[in-house]
Amino acid sequence: MAEGGGAVEGDVDDEPPNMNYPLVTVSNLASSSVAGRNLKEWLQEQFCDKPLEQCEDMRLHNAAYVGDLDTIKSLLQEDSFKQRINEKSVWCCGWLPCTPLRIAATAGHGDCVDFLIGQGAEVDLVDVKGQTALYVAVVNGHLDCVRILLEAGADPNGSRHHRSTPLYHAARVGRVDILQELIRFNADVDVDHQLGPRPLFSARILSTLVVCPLYISAAYHHLHCFRLLLEAGANPNYNYTGPVSREALTRGLASCLLDAVLRHGCEPAFVRLLLEHGADPQLVPWDEPDPDTMGRVRVNTEALRIYQEARRCPRRLTHLCRITIRQAMEKNRLRYISSLPLPDAIKNFLLHRDFCGPAVSAILALE
Repeated sequence: MAEGGGAVEGDVDDEPPNMNYPLVTVSNLASSSVAGRNLKEWLQEQFCDKPLEQCEDMRLHNAAYVGDLDTIKSLLQEDSFKQRINEKSVWCCGWLPCTPLRIAATAGHGDCVDFLIGQGAEVDLVDVKGQTALYVAVVNGHLDCVRILLEAGADPNGSRHHRSTPLYHAARVGRVDILQELIRFNADVDVDHQLGPRPLFSARILSTLVVCPLYISAAYHHLHCFRLLLEAGANPNYNYTGPVSREALTRGLASCLLDAVLRHGCEPAFVRLLLEHGADPQLVPWDEPDPDTMGRVRVNTEALRIYQEARRCPRRLTHLCRITIRQAMEKNRLRYISSLPLPDAIKNFLLHRDFCGPAVSAILALE
């Protein structure tokens, strides 16, 4: 079961309600106000792929919206509809011009998504907001559609034309199941690339931690997502590029991920995970919480103790070896650890899955 279940929010304007609608065209919507019709027509004129007079028959888009696979199959037997399979248009109950695939992915109709892809629908086309079909499937929590799209070759990082990524959203809402699928297809676990550094501003400022999926999972206290991102190679010291910005600290902003975890009052497990995966406690610019910079934040007492102990004590040799090996392998190759010709205890140790195996105990005895 996914952590942080329940309603999944997002910036998709056309999430369908849980009911079926008759297949109608835009012109048949009697409930639309004049202003509504005018706005819809303006959106059509600005963003649809074809002029208004050529976009009257929306049966394919409407069928994708309600999940009517039989109608989709029937329509795509006609050349005129086959040629429109990637057309962005406004459909019966939507406002943003979208492709049938994007509409079906939003509504969670996995069978329609699969069939449309098989008929030539392009998986990474974006709507007017820069959202891909994969992104809206993630936002609306449709795991089956996410799997179908990823297996069909959808970019797990979404589109650079949008201000977020599928993985970032999954980390924010705590969807561990979706996060696992995105990681399996090599989604970037370190940064929301669109919000990342620009060439002219390559020096990261310390107020941009929010673009990091690891940070957002901690801010919402999604421990399972936090652990999964670290195991997949997320940088525990992400965004630390130089001296601490005192100005940022006075505004209550964190200097690094460990600082952020403490400031958000996260439970001790967050601190332990960061330290185990290589977070440097010396990057936190304080040893005791400063009420003037912490504001109303109350640091977890046990989490604070663990951090302070790590700050005082040198790291164990085995700990440093594991961090060095994982860094040398780089995040995209960590999944190959399981297939290395090594004892299972060593592989589990490198994967942070077992700390008590005999081989590991033998190494610890050497320290």
